[in-house]
Amino acid sequence: MAAPEFICANWDLTNTDCKKGGRYTCKNCYLVIYCGPECQKSHWLRHRSECKSPLNNKTWQPAWVLENRKPSFISGGLGEQFGTKKYLWGNIPAFDVLRLGSNEGEEYGEVIRILFAASGDLRNVVKTIAQLPSRYSHSLELTINDRDFEIVARNVILLLIALVVEEVDEAADCIIHLWYSAFVRESDVDLLRHRIRPLIESVCEKIKDKTPESLLAKTWTFGRHSLRVVLERSSWDRLLSFVDLPPGLTADRAREIRAAITLAESRKDYRDRYMYCQSPSHRIAFNKFQEDGLLLPFGSSRHEFREPNPTFFQTPNTWPIKDSADPLHGWSSEEVADTSSGPATADIYGKLFFYIRGMLQSFLGRLPSLKLSFEVFQVDAACLPDHLENNSFSRIEVSNISDAAWLGIHHTLSLMVPLLQTPLENPHATLITLFMNAVDETLTDEDKIQGMTAHSPITKRLLKYLPPQGRPTSPYAPELIKLNLGRDLVRTYDHIFDRYSRTFKFSETAELLGAAMKETHTIIDKWPYRLKLRPGQPGAQEEFDRRFSGGTSGKERYVEWKRVHMGMS
Repeated sequence: MAAPEFICANWDLTNTDCKKGGRYTCKNCYLVIYCGPECQKSHWLRHRSECKSPLNNKTWQPAWVLENRKPSFISGGLGEQFGTKKYLWGNIPAFDVLRLGSNEGEEYGEVIRILFAASGDLRNVVKTIAQLPSRYSHSLELTINDRDFEIVARNVILLLIALVVEEVDEAADCIIHLWYSAFVRESDVDLLRHRIRPLIESVCEKIKDKTPESLLAKTWTFGRHSLRVVLERSSWDRLLSFVDLPPGLTADRAREIRAAITLAESRKDYRDRYMYCQSPSHRIAFNKFQEDGLLLPFGSSRHEFREPNPTFFQTPNTWPIKDSADPLHGWSSEEVADTSSGPATADIYGKLFFYIRGMLQSFLGRLPSLKLSFEVFQVDAACLPDHLENNSFSRIEVSNISDAAWLGIHHTLSLMVPLLQTPLENPHATLITLFMNAVDETLTDEDKIQGMTAHSPITKRLLKYLPPQGRPTSPYAPELIKLNLGRDLVRTYDHIFDRYSRTFKFSETAELLGAAMKETHTIIDKWPYRLKLRPGQPGAQEEFDRRFSGGTSGKERYVEWKRVHMGMS
């Protein structure tokens, strides 16, 4: 008999009366699942503090309101940064970078090569393979690069698990928790020690006499699949450390280290501002994730998750992720919201857990039918052409290195366009660039002021989503802050981005390199996080609420590029 997917919150191995399979939910919070009334009564003492939390009240107010003071994020300074600036989780939703059916076609029979030039985590890799058409069973070659060693190390370890562990559900659950949970199960640690560590250890042993800066490659082969990793010798030694905890780091100490970042008292107003924009149940779920760091359904037992995740805790005193990082930000809010979490319909992190598990199961389930090779680098994206062949890639995804603060569009195009397949070989070959900061960098004071008056079309549109709840009692009233945050979402920025593209001469630069912007996108919408519905349309309020509570601003702009000729030499 198959194990139930939705498990009673009161279930454990010693509770012989529990039927385990969850069929009912708490009608006050919709966060936990029970097999019946007896388990719900038995569990109430444990659930009560969360269910009856002030966070679950629609009238909940942030601390700065209750204490009648200015919130710390309006202090006029830069604000206190908590956690490192590592992006070990994606901060933009994953997308399928191939979209074979809309481009080459599901019957395409050639080798597909994809370059993730500044990959971040594996979310785009996983989603692209998971959504491959079932008819495609040819060779797929993926090159994955990031300059941040911690990101690369975690990607290598997760790919090794995907290729080594044959049982799909075992691999999926292990990957989820090593990817997202601060604490993992003993079985996860055993898998790292006994299945992954020996693979890396044997490489380190063979290259121990090489100089630290020597660039060394290792290829593992698993049936029809291969993984080639290219690292400096010193980085291979560091990679080995990612399956081990620092000596003496206990679970209690690891919790203290993480809580010092995620629950820092000096960041309380920032957390409260975020939670004020969420539904009551989402506030409770968010608070629980900040406290325990486990990506699980809300009511799931936590007792197995006792081991600090070694891919996070690499030093005895540091939590490597900034306090605002959220696993929800790396995946489509619509797709997560549409994922079933059983009767616990408000369990947003439970929905995310089941969504990612399903995505990983699809990803892992596609592997047997593919001839798949991964190649992993840890270099600056500007150095990638030194390691790769020109005219070879069907898709190149570069994240937002095309933003002016990173490589910029001119440098990005000059580096990446020659790597794309020629139009003769593949007219669908596409370079995908993301501009996360272009709109904000281009907005003038006049642009910002426009639409802020009480009777402007933008304000009127905003108030249809966030109707006034009475007269604000202070300039720091949370409803005013909420309106200011929501204003970005109801605006459009086409004219601002057009100004940016003219300033940086997008068309002229592309033409010199033998490329052009694609008028019609075939991979991802130009403005994928813009509101699509008008106020009053069916689903419009839900769309606004999802966008408002998520990690995107609506200013994110993708540009797709294609080669049109060989360019100037």
